[in-house]
Amino acid sequence: MCGIVAIAGKEPVPSRLVDGLKRLEYRGYDSAGVAVVDHGSLKRRRAKGKIVNLEAAIAEEPVEGLTGIAHTRWATHGQPNEVNAHPHVSGNVAIVHNGIIENFRELRDSLQAKGRTFESETDSEVIAQLIAQNMDEGMDAVDAFEAALKELSGAFAIAAIFSDDPDLLIGARKGSPLVLGYGNGEMYLGSDAIALAPLTRDVTYLEEGDWVVLTRDSTDIRNAAGERVNRPRVKSAVNDALIERGEYDHFMLKEIHEQPESLARSILPYIDQAAQALNLDAVADKMFTKADRAVAIACGTAYYAAHTAKYWFEQRARLAFETDIASEFRYREPVLPQTGPAIFVSQSGETADTLAALRYCRQNGTQAVAVVNVPESSIARDAEAIVPTHAGPEIGVASTKAFTAQLSVLAVLALSAAKARGHLLPGDEVNAVKTLLALPRKVTEALKSQDQIREIAQTLTQSKDVLFLGRGRYYPLALEGALKLKEVSYIHAEGYAAGELKHGPIALIEKGLPVVVVAPKDELFEKTISNVEEIRARGARVILISDEAGIKMAGNRADHAIAIPEGDDISLPILAAVPLQLLAYYVAVAKGTDVDQPRNLAKSVTVE
Repeated sequence: MCGIVAIAGKEPVPSRLVDGLKRLEYRGYDSAGVAVVDHGSLKRRRAKGKIVNLEAAIAEEPVEGLTGIAHTRWATHGQPNEVNAHPHVSGNVAIVHNGIIENFRELRDSLQAKGRTFESETDSEVIAQLIAQNMDEGMDAVDAFEAALKELSGAFAIAAIFSDDPDLLIGARKGSPLVLGYGNGEMYLGSDAIALAPLTRDVTYLEEGDWVVLTRDSTDIRNAAGERVNRPRVKSAVNDALIERGEYDHFMLKEIHEQPESLARSILPYIDQAAQALNLDAVADKMFTKADRAVAIACGTAYYAAHTAKYWFEQRARLAFETDIASEFRYREPVLPQTGPAIFVSQSGETADTLAALRYCRQNGTQAVAVVNVPESSIARDAEAIVPTHAGPEIGVASTKAFTAQLSVLAVLALSAAKARGHLLPGDEVNAVKTLLALPRKVTEALKSQDQIREIAQTLTQSKDVLFLGRGRYYPLALEGALKLKEVSYIHAEGYAAGELKHGPIALIEKGLPVVVVAPKDELFEKTISNVEEIRARGARVILISDEAGIKMAGNRADHAIAIPEGDDISLPILAAVPLQLLAYYVAVAKGTDVDQPRNLAKSVTVE
């Protein structure tokens, strides 16, 4: 998964497909490929490594065709090799795919029972095999594609071509972006508009659940129910940076909406989907099996990700776990773990305080694990082990998708530590994998509260103060929610552990004060609701972020209730981050601040 380009054209497409892939290189990838309909048959060229290798493969064995698809893959499960590279072909169909097919194992087993043979280790191949099976059973290409969509569970963007219909191109999106482009006698699909920039400025941003049937001179867009729909056709911006921002007004909003895809990129490398198992054993066995305790060190939003992970490591792995702010850590001459690691969390991998803390630990004989978004960064190079997040470029200064990517990778690391220490039974591991694989889909569901949150945000614009409360694993989320609001809206906000309210902060409660409470229903829910009663009695206005069970139990004790999908101790903190991000964003927009570049802030803090 990573980048998609597709053309139904009137001129040869191979070189143009490759050019489109080059514009997607910023996303990161480890293999690339193209497939075209060439005189009634599918011709495919793939290569491991950079696009230059694909160009060499095409030069050695040229292909021609007017309709084709192309893909840059960043390996999720399955080695980064030519066999696992996209496009995948089965019978008369070739597909490219971004995302996660959660039920691929069940689909593969069913298709194999019908006699179909798989060549790759990927989940993506089941899409091609499923469409081909439907066609073998008598369906035409469009019906076969639609029937396949109904069987897929997960988040995805798909483009498909067919050898027996050289003018046909079909695409679909669910939780992963896909853009439709219009040309002169040609039609295009891309995973973002930047890939289509050399081809067209006329685009349609397909909506969630949409799928589209294209020929070089026709467009048929349908929604998830199969009904024909019209979607706006707009002009994309000429400037590359603006094109990359696509339909969104700000990078921050774009990056909030990219989280289903960035979570998939971050989770899949550390999961064997076929075996339904975690595959971070090498790091976990080395770092955690005999650990006496561990410490996580970070700054800002990354620190709150580490703080959330503390609950996972202690509750799941039964490992004593401390978190520390990097700028404080090395100046207090800390007592370091004797047999356990120090974990360093940083989006850029260049954060000066975090890097200095890492070097302090290394000098004192403590092993370092880097959780970073840039594998070539200084923190990554200085650590014994690196667990990359793969969130992709984050342009907005206020971190969003990098935060949830950090949470997801730290969750995998904690679960892997639990496994290494004998606290994760095989059945629990299978359930944990299912939870992780469902995250992109559930984040897509959480994003559906956007319009409601925009309305709630309007009520906060005149506030001078906002409080955020959470208990247990949601306390760090309250801290992060307050930080996000401060960063982009410039409203003073503070996060507190809900149980600490009566130990001082309750003095701040006054009539009309907005209080955001992060409280999905769990073993601490009733205690948090008792705190809500305390602040309601003093006239505060409560905004509750919870799941449906929590909202129902809270009844009328919240002025506003924002629902997130059901989940467990791993998934719910990640899902709760989404409405907190959207709330901060829409308050900032309503106040007219510079959302993507807040005053006084920098993306990567490389000085102490």
